[in-house]
Amino acid sequence: MAAAAADVRYGIVGVGMMGREHLHNLAHIAGQVEREQSVRVRVTCLADPHPESLLLALRLAAQLGLPPPQTFSGHHELLDSGLCDAVIVSSPNMTHCEILMDIIGYPKPHHVLVEKPLCTTVQDCQKVIEAAKQRPDILVQVGLEYRYMPPVAKLIDIVKNGTLGQVRMVAIREHRFPFLVKVNNWNRFNCNSGGTLVEKCCHFFDLMRLFADANPVRVMASGAIDVNHKDEVYDGKVPDIIDNAYVIVEFDNGSRGMLDLCMFAEGSRNEQEISVVGDIGKGEAFVPESIVKVGNRAEGRDGVVTIKAEDERIKYQGLHHGSSYLEHLYFLSAILSEGASNPSINLNDGLLSVAIGVAGQLSVEKGRFVTIEEVLSS
Repeated sequence: MAAAAADVRYGIVGVGMMGREHLHNLAHIAGQVEREQSVRVRVTCLADPHPESLLLALRLAAQLGLPPPQTFSGHHELLDSGLCDAVIVSSPNMTHCEILMDIIGYPKPHHVLVEKPLCTTVQDCQKVIEAAKQRPDILVQVGLEYRYMPPVAKLIDIVKNGTLGQVRMVAIREHRFPFLVKVNNWNRFNCNSGGTLVEKCCHFFDLMRLFADANPVRVMASGAIDVNHKDEVYDGKVPDIIDNAYVIVEFDNGSRGMLDLCMFAEGSRNEQEISVVGDIGKGEAFVPESIVKVGNRAEGRDGVVTIKAEDERIKYQGLHHGSSYLEHLYFLSAILSEGASNPSINLNDGLLSVAIGVAGQLSVEKGRFVTIEEVLSS
């Protein structure tokens, strides 16, 4: 379906901060894969209704030494152009469903890498999944790239190797800065983003599933907007996105996960700290220090080993410690396999990460446990 097996043309829909980050990564990957695999990667077109974003993306392409991509005001024009074989969807969250449905339903197949969250609601995720089932000629990968951060990937390997035994508890702390400013301030409102626990935290719920090797059953959360955005007003409306929360997730194998989120904690050495405890050992990952600590119950504190986590495949660190670079390598590999391999992060992964976030948002609102069955069937 590509122009040629060794020629992959990309279009990017939505060239705000993340769209331009994808452009950066593809520019760096292009040189690497052409040298090592004789694969030609090109970014041929961009689409965004915001002229300033298009201008910034064109300037970046020039700075990166790329041929100027053709620009369009919307994804329909991009699809009709016939200029690309793969589409990166990095537009605002609330636009994902419509854009994905249009790409999946388009007569000419286009492979898709969609930024997290897959969609802002469970129902929209399910709609996209059903549509994609009718298009076996299309590959759809979800951008839950935190899996690929070197310390996280190392901890995933440690868990899969059985070093910690049966995982019983997963604790993830993200202490960071507030949400960044986006075009038209779309990320200040739950109706656009899906809510903080969907927009930001789907990454961590995805990791919990991986570490627990199980599916979520029910969620209990407590959260609020206590510090950030309270003095902001847009079109007469005050932002309603929470800036801190605790979330407990119970899984069907009896294990539990806990998220500790604070978005006014710039004074932190690490933005993410992940702890996985099994019945025989404990592992921890720290980002951006990029270290992993592993110990077992028998040896105690004195037996804890510290490992520096690195991945020599990463040629560009970018905004997410090289994980977006690896995400694109996996996506390209799946495209080139011509159906022989599945996307590294699939639509069901995207759905369940959103479902946990939606259940958390509802739990904050209702003050009670919310089952995953409840949000999946509503």
